[in-house]
Amino acid sequence: MAIANGTRGLLTRAVAILSLAALAGCGGGFSRGGGDGAAGSIGSGGFSGGGAKKATQEKAAEPKRSTIWDLFQNRDDPNVTVKVNKYIWNASLDVLDFLPIEAADPFTGVIVTGYGRPPGGGKAYRATIYIKDPALDARSLHVALQTRAGPVSPEIVRAIEDAILTRARQLRIADSKL
Repeated sequence: MAIANGTRGLLTRAVAILSLAALAGCGGGFSRGGGDGAAGSIGSGGFSGGGAKKATQEKAAEPKRSTIWDLFQNRDDPNVTVKVNKYIWNASLDVLDFLPIEAADPFTGVIVTGYGRPPGGGKAYRATIYIKDPALDARSLHVALQTRAGPVSPEIVRAIEDAILTRARQLRIADSKL
């Protein structure tokens, strides 16, 4: 009898190994960890053969759990998050306050103005300001100026950009003293 029981145990193990090999050969394979519930996945709940629909339905029914790692994921909604430097934005409005604002979108960082004359100046200017980065950096700011006759010289545009960046730094320093 002892030999028969030993043979039965060996036979049971052989059948189990062949069954697992047959399931692996059917296409699902075995994966460790949080498998997708496909045939032949070994997850935290043990071996589950098949039942991909059932596993998906069970996952959909479970409430989503949050972990400490959720803090490090970027889940910001781009329709709510402003990716514009607030100091450059406010400095642009301060420096070019003589120009009427036609459109301003803080989500894309674009300010479009109409024609206006600077105090003590004769020419009417129009500006489009594009702030493309949240950093307080010269590369974050692009200004396009034009008169009724056409574009303005690059020196004047650079002087306006320098005035905006200088004012932005002043605003930042004033804000840090609070």
